[in-house]
Amino acid sequence: MFDQIAKYTKKLLADRSASCNGIAFAAQDDVMIAEGSPALGHLAGQVLSLLNAQALVAARPSLPFADFLVRRSPVGESLILPGDTETRTFLHDIPFIRKGEQSTDLPSRIVSLLKQRKGLLVEGVGIFALGAMTVEQAYINYSSIFHATFVKYLLDILRDGLLLADEEQGLHDFRANWLHPLSVAALLFRPSLALADKHVITEEMATVGRYTVECGLVDSCFGNISCLSDDTIYISQTGSSLDELEGCIDPVPIDNSSTAGITASSELPAHRRIYETSSARVILHAHPKFAVIMSLLCEEQNCPISDCWKECSKIRFLGNTPLVAGEIGVGGLARRVPPVIAGPGRAVVYGHGVFTTGKTGFAEAFHSLVEVENWCREEYFRRIDSKLF
Repeated sequence: MFDQIAKYTKKLLADRSASCNGIAFAAQDDVMIAEGSPALGHLAGQVLSLLNAQALVAARPSLPFADFLVRRSPVGESLILPGDTETRTFLHDIPFIRKGEQSTDLPSRIVSLLKQRKGLLVEGVGIFALGAMTVEQAYINYSSIFHATFVKYLLDILRDGLLLADEEQGLHDFRANWLHPLSVAALLFRPSLALADKHVITEEMATVGRYTVECGLVDSCFGNISCLSDDTIYISQTGSSLDELEGCIDPVPIDNSSTAGITASSELPAHRRIYETSSARVILHAHPKFAVIMSLLCEEQNCPISDCWKECSKIRFLGNTPLVAGEIGVGGLARRVPPVIAGPGRAVVYGHGVFTTGKTGFAEAFHSLVEVENWCREEYFRRIDSKLF
């Protein structure tokens, strides 16, 4: 258990989602284990002891966005409702406890909310995320909340402006200190996988998966990657982390003639259809934050559609990249993405992320992914600067 806590503490620091001196894990082993920040660890241990779960992470986010969202919420509200796919799929909503509602009974308040949700925000304290069975699940839920609050906050200020006195400084610090330039200059790719064997293909997929995580283009266990070779799709398994793909890549016949794909990514149908309708030989799917933000920024007036992520049939564009809506599965992404990605080799899905393709190897797909995210980042700040400053 200690090695798992050390591993996911390191991941929180590597993805820069938590403050270095503000991370604690509690875990149920033969006895209760609490590691990390003493104050947070004590509180996490109290909470976990009252829950039927194995692990809990309590950490202070590296950015003030979650607290800003709480403070921007109208009096009487106690839920944040992000629109990204990770929230819709895994979190549903994010409950919070304001500073003025905290008391000596805070552990019981947290417990009552965690019995209904996978995580929550405690203003001024941090994110609490539960792992029903493992420390990894706690990390995944924390990462999902960090991603969701990042996306929602930056989208909200683009729509509604700054409402709090310290938001301008927070945004400045974020741009100056947290954001890193995105570049592929130092990354190495195999020029072609056309004649490569299974070992070479899976090794390259694992390398590219690590690049995707290290560049901050995907969080926790989300995103997927595949390669088509000799009528076999090599694809990452569902729930696998892109930086730990060794042993987690499934070979699946493209004609679906076996059950080999039972553990494959849930987006296998979309990958298969892209291969069937284009010249792509590799596919990379990630959830880069600014692409997700810009995909959610719809300026359609008087639109009758409420479930945009599922029902919108329009094709919009982020620069020269098509943007479509669609659910995971045969009826959604597998139907909407292939027709628009064949030409440009890239597509954005509403609230979900980016698909890119390559005709020989992953260099083309990865370059496209970075180009889309950089365009979305630049466009976001062009808009925010013209609106706020």
